[in-house]
Amino acid sequence: MGTLDDALGVVNGLLGDYLERTGNELAIEMAFVEGGVPIDLSSSNLKNAFPTATSKIAIIVHGSSATESCFTLDDGTNYGTLLHRDLGVTPLFVRFNSGAAIALNGDRLSHLIQNLVDHYPSPIDEILLLAHSMGGLVVRSACHAASSEGQSWLPLVRRAIYLGTPHRGAPLERFGKVVAGVLQAIDDPYTRLIADVLNLRSAGVKDLGDAHLRHEDRDSGGLPSLRSPTHPVPLLPSIRHYLIAGTLASDRVLSLLFGDSIVPIASATDGACTNVKSSELPPAHVRILPGLSHITLAKHADVYAQIRAWCEQPIDASVPDGAA
Repeated sequence: MGTLDDALGVVNGLLGDYLERTGNELAIEMAFVEGGVPIDLSSSNLKNAFPTATSKIAIIVHGSSATESCFTLDDGTNYGTLLHRDLGVTPLFVRFNSGAAIALNGDRLSHLIQNLVDHYPSPIDEILLLAHSMGGLVVRSACHAASSEGQSWLPLVRRAIYLGTPHRGAPLERFGKVVAGVLQAIDDPYTRLIADVLNLRSAGVKDLGDAHLRHEDRDSGGLPSLRSPTHPVPLLPSIRHYLIAGTLASDRVLSLLFGDSIVPIASATDGACTNVKSSELPPAHVRILPGLSHITLAKHADVYAQIRAWCEQPIDASVPDGAA
């Protein structure tokens, strides 16, 4: 896997929904991948692909305009290989079209995981969900879909770890939406042309603004966004949720406003850092790492150290999370 795959991830992030609608072969089909190649989830193939498959698996999901290569550290390892080395966890990386609607990718991920569980070569005791950025919203959407459909994989999930995920939306996308709306309202063909160009943002990118997780959220009008505690899609209480946020600024106010340069801390921590009463996440389940950018959160030794520490905790010692 190399630069071509990374470029394909960027193209799908920007235009993925259009590529799908037009049947373009550049549209990425969601799959578990190994070495950049999709894994056939038949029982016989999984036995060959994972000859030492363990009862604990980690499903690792990248963010917008990326592929699984975003998790590669400078030494060539990644969070998956490190979890396998240190804790005996079998990692499976998901590649998906990040330009498609988040709810659509959530549905696809839910069914992909179910297919994996149905054909995995050994009994599964525990599933860890590990996701960066938009991938965390896709994971949350998949859990919601699995809960609604009664999928058998969901009870196997013990932990979900989110890295720089905009749980309460992405301000940059909301700003882009406002700018496009203002330009569209001006009775001038040139400004409207600029607005049309801005509105070419993919469905997946647009969903980041208010972190839409369900199909009905996208056209709901007055439905509260995920920035509101009354949103109807909470963090599932049956799963232990863990959140990591990065911040580039040393000043507290600036760090709260700008976070990791893309996702503010309040969004990445679902409000836990600014108002403890706004979130039922235990303080020990939230970690803010200074000096880390949004992209670096997917490939940094300090982030992995925290992931490992959380995964090493006995599950009974964790305090169940409530709705956020």
